[in-house]
Amino acid sequence: MQARTWSWMGGAALALAACGGAKAPAYDGGARAPDPSKSYETAREVTASQPEAHPSPLAPPPMADRPAPPPPDANGYAPPAPADGDSGGDEERPSQPSPAAAPKAGAVPEVLAQHGSTPLRPPVEPAPVQPGLATSWGETLSSQVTTAPFVRADRTRPFASVTIGYNDAEGIAAMSDVATGARIPRSLFPVHDGFVELGVRDGSGQFLTGFSARQSHFVTGRAGERYTIFLRNHSPGRIETVVSVDGLDVIDGKPAGFAKRGYLLDPNGMLEIDGFRTSESSVAAFRFGSVRDSYAGRKHGDTRNVGVIGAAFFHEQGDDPGAWSGWRNADVIRRQNANPFPAQFATPAD
Repeated sequence: MQARTWSWMGGAALALAACGGAKAPAYDGGARAPDPSKSYETAREVTASQPEAHPSPLAPPPMADRPAPPPPDANGYAPPAPADGDSGGDEERPSQPSPAAAPKAGAVPEVLAQHGSTPLRPPVEPAPVQPGLATSWGETLSSQVTTAPFVRADRTRPFASVTIGYNDAEGIAAMSDVATGARIPRSLFPVHDGFVELGVRDGSGQFLTGFSARQSHFVTGRAGERYTIFLRNHSPGRIETVVSVDGLDVIDGKPAGFAKRGYLLDPNGMLEIDGFRTSESSVAAFRFGSVRDSYAGRKHGDTRNVGVIGAAFFHEQGDDPGAWSGWRNADVIRRQNANPFPAQFATPAD
């Protein structure tokens, strides 16, 4: 079955305001792809100073008052800043280095060349490449959403939450070495006594293999592979779930928090989230990739939270998750007392 962001059991929807059932603020266009025409510093500055100044969710903000960024290089991003002493132009440079200036009294001398007195700067070490997987901004997928009223019993305190770490096989092996407790193989991870389950599927719909060790959960991914987040509600109540990937909310693409709105899970319903939401009719697919090419790094310049999927669950006002066990026990008793031969005795003829 083709993966869809909304519940293919019906009824999953984008939640509205937290208090009193008032309508939520107008949809702001959701997550946005990194703009390859600007450096990250410029992109963050424009976003902070001119929020939502453009009508299109993917159109860049007006740049009339800013100098044009340098033309992109072959990889689609602005080229690096000129090196020290390089003006960036095409003028001819002297073939001989300029003589060294005499050091000031008490100054720390620079590193000197083996022959002569021309000062040399110590070599600059390149930034280390962060290993492992992160989530990149994938292709656009069609994904329709609707809205539905939902009043949380508590606006900022979920009744349950779960965190799943992901990485490549080498990274998961290293993480499992430091995980404490017995390893339990899993493909679906139970939450709140199993009333909610969460799993990660690959592009073919197969669940990624993983394991739990005490309160830690892990799945193994592969670079370049598309994935989806699958949730199932086994409770008799509606649940709102706020989901994050690499520390970013999957609806607006900004740092995640409990106060944000999420997706709705109907009683005994299922939901599959395909990517970062870009509009009410599309998402950008989740794809495993390098940390350097991650959406968190390219859009926000922050990779501290890559490699983690989170979900927080909120129950509806007037519902009580503590009573769900009684509902389950009543169902267990009913099933235990079910009679496979209710008409075991012959009835008299008319």
